[in-house]
Amino acid sequence: MRRTARYVTTSSTQFACANSRPKEVAAARRPRWSRFASAIKTRCTVKPQAKLVVATRNADKFREIQEKLSDLPIQLLSLAEFSSLPATDEDAPDLLGNAIKKAREAHDGTGLWAMADDTGLEVDALGGAPGVFTARFAGENATYTENCAKMLRVMSEVPQEERGAHFKTVIALKSADTLHCVEGVLPGRIASAKRGDKGFGYDPIFELADGRTLAELELAEKNRLSHRGQAVEKVKKLLSWLLENQP
Repeated sequence: MRRTARYVTTSSTQFACANSRPKEVAAARRPRWSRFASAIKTRCTVKPQAKLVVATRNADKFREIQEKLSDLPIQLLSLAEFSSLPATDEDAPDLLGNAIKKAREAHDGTGLWAMADDTGLEVDALGGAPGVFTARFAGENATYTENCAKMLRVMSEVPQEERGAHFKTVIALKSADTLHCVEGVLPGRIASAKRGDKGFGYDPIFELADGRTLAELELAEKNRLSHRGQAVEKVKKLLSWLLENQP
């Protein structure tokens, strides 16, 4: 007769322990606390901390996601830590397709859970552009400054009431046998000039309903309101469930 596995939590580390000695013999030879302490010492295995690859090499984006998920018991890694993995060719026709492709490739290449997002700025006056080409609006390898400058230039003759736009983020979360997708949307408009020195990307020219740009918000407030913050909050709930139910 063997004792069934027992679990004990010490700090943040979980141990799975099993005493293989028959109950009758163990009870006759040692006090109960001694048997349990010996079982911990001789038969324990440490349950490894879950790891999640955030499929980006963008340090600014990784920092935002890291801040949002900081209270989960999971180690976040960016693709910058996997230099041998090639960049994903983002050739899907929409944000959802690119997010799924990046998440799957990160999962397959590392063997770890992976999340990937694709974010697009969709401007009403431009028919929804730049969309999937948001990061490359001013050309391949364009900088934040170049993208903002081009947007302000092409929107220079557009009246205030027609400058509506929204940011959309789609996130794909790939675990061993599941794929989940969520999205977040932030409405606003294109400002007439850059304002603010926080954030990144188009933040200095994306104006909220209250007149502030995203670049004028502190990180905590931006994460609470933004398209990416909304999507990451949904992913956070999924991750909590997966962590509670992992083998």
